[in-house]
Amino acid sequence: MSWQIIPKRLIELQSDPVPEVASQVRNAMLQMIKIDIATLEEAARAAQTKTQQEDKT
Repeated sequence: MSWQIIPKRLIELQSDPVPEVASQVRNAMLQMIKIDIATLEEAARAAQTKTQQEDKT
């Protein structure tokens, strides 16, 4: 039997209303062997910052 616990925070990060943020979180997760929420949160922050900077230009 195989199963995996999915952290609630992972679902929240992947459900971000900004598509670029959700995509960056998914891309970061796909590179992981074990889910690292801190790294996923950092990927989300970086994508949010990039999106906000692009909106200003």
